[in-house]
Amino acid sequence: MGIPSCVMVMGLLWLLGESTVAAGGGNGGKSVTYDQRSLIIGGSRDIFFSGSIHYPRLPQEMWPDILKKAKEGGLNVIQTYVFWNIHEPIQGQFNFEGNYDVVKFIKMIGDMGMYVTLRIGPYLEAEWNMGGFPYWLREVPNITFRSYNEPYMFHMKKYSEMVVNMMKKENLFAPQGGPIILAQIENEYSNVQAAYREQGKKYINWAADMAVGLYNEIPWIMCKQKEAPSAVINTCNGRHCADTFQGPNGPNKPSLWTENWTAQYRTFGDPPSQRAAEDIAFSVARFFAKNGTYVNYYMYYGGTNFGRTASSFVSTRYYDEGPLDEYGLFREPKWSHLRDVHRALRLAKKALLWGTQSVQKVSTDLEITVYENTNLKVCVAFLTNNHTTKPNNINFRGKDYFLPEKSVSILPDCKTVVFNTESVVSQHNARNFHPSKIASNLRWEMYKENIPTVDNLSQKSQTPLELYTLTKDTTDYAWYSTRIEFNRRDLPMRSDILPVLQVASLGHALLAFVNGEYVGFKHGNNIEKSFVFRKPVQLKPGTNDITFLGQLVGFPWRLHGEEVCWTKSCDPPGFDVWNPRYHNEQLGTLGWYFRRETANIHRRWRR
Repeated sequence: MGIPSCVMVMGLLWLLGESTVAAGGGNGGKSVTYDQRSLIIGGSRDIFFSGSIHYPRLPQEMWPDILKKAKEGGLNVIQTYVFWNIHEPIQGQFNFEGNYDVVKFIKMIGDMGMYVTLRIGPYLEAEWNMGGFPYWLREVPNITFRSYNEPYMFHMKKYSEMVVNMMKKENLFAPQGGPIILAQIENEYSNVQAAYREQGKKYINWAADMAVGLYNEIPWIMCKQKEAPSAVINTCNGRHCADTFQGPNGPNKPSLWTENWTAQYRTFGDPPSQRAAEDIAFSVARFFAKNGTYVNYYMYYGGTNFGRTASSFVSTRYYDEGPLDEYGLFREPKWSHLRDVHRALRLAKKALLWGTQSVQKVSTDLEITVYENTNLKVCVAFLTNNHTTKPNNINFRGKDYFLPEKSVSILPDCKTVVFNTESVVSQHNARNFHPSKIASNLRWEMYKENIPTVDNLSQKSQTPLELYTLTKDTTDYAWYSTRIEFNRRDLPMRSDILPVLQVASLGHALLAFVNGEYVGFKHGNNIEKSFVFRKPVQLKPGTNDITFLGQLVGFPWRLHGEEVCWTKSCDPPGFDVWNPRYHNEQLGTLGWYFRRETANIHRRWRR
């Protein structure tokens, strides 16, 4: 196909491919049901292109622009989690202000004519601190996370009910005139269910019944849950759900894709993740060719992990390689290429939703899928070449069509190719960074962090407290110090032989000081978080102060059962640092306290 043909095809998409969605907006409710083909909104089947945008991962001032660009990219649904630990950081104390105003975010989506999928969880994963669980939940007596455990189920239901009631009070569900058409309970539980055996099955059945009992006028979903109870729809997460998803586990459930990963989240030390626009478009076209009618891009806009919200070793920049980057700029050709596949599929909507499917396997790699309804005189064809390196020709209804490698051609009238997933006609762009004139006026101050000893650390215990328990998720730092007495006979006689200080830790980093002098630093990484600090040190006869600064780089996000992460000291040869001596601990560093005390004060920094 030459360039003029490409221009003509794109013009056709621009003229005919636009579709808008009225999400209620308070002017009357719409029923939400489903059949084996699709979700049914207000009595009508539809196809859905969704994008994950998480309200706390971008400033509230950016919400309108990001949502506008998402809609311009062909989306008619926005998907978001509801993050328990930002909304209830202290038990019984709630925060829905500023960037955490989920109600305002959902209303804004509805005002823009889009729907919402609300993922309540309350376990989210999402590369988020503790997977969304608040710290205080960990201290509930006899609790076991994500199991048929009375304390956990009590708090899970209480939180879920609070969220659902908030949405109902604001009339945000579609039957009330709002934009929410789907809600999700739990998250990828199949990954851990086997560990619980019968308790896992009981729990997931309870979770489904609990959710539907809270509100039964929209469908509930469970992602990556092969044995989802009949009351909920099981959905797919992954890169190629057309080939990996076995389909819904009931004859009257539609095929929904809740996470089509547009890139890969980054941990510190990772190179930028790349997933080609062509591959994402290929996966979407394949999914719709195989009965899919709902796809969600995770993430469409990733944004920023502000403050301490990122999980262990996950960078502050989240899914920067999505269709919209961290700053809300277009990633091209990804944004435009996906917009174009949405337009092509919308041209075929009637055939997709009301046609009868037929599949012809031409060869190992070539396939023809047709949806046709002769009464309605609608037909769409998907011509697929699944070979990763070899282009091919395919004959369909007496006409030859060229298929690039690993591509799908969409023919909304079973005659004309309006889109091929490998043929990118969108502009490419590159992002450049320039020094900020505003930032160049910043002035920095430096201050000295004093190395504490047992004399000036506030808390005393016989064994070192586990770091997370000590900090209660208020800081990533904690000081530990102990004091040891040696006489001359306890120490090596030769000056070239030194005692070895050894500390084993499950993560994430540690600085060591002996008698106020820095002796070394050790850290783990995303692959291996644990480490052993081992360093020869100079000790002296008499009193020796040994001090450590324990550090975390975010908390885990893949949680189930009982999780305890210990910071442990091991014995250097000849003596035990901790036992039976008392030692002292303290939360945070001077800089952390400085930040807490001046959080609302604007300061001039000096360089």
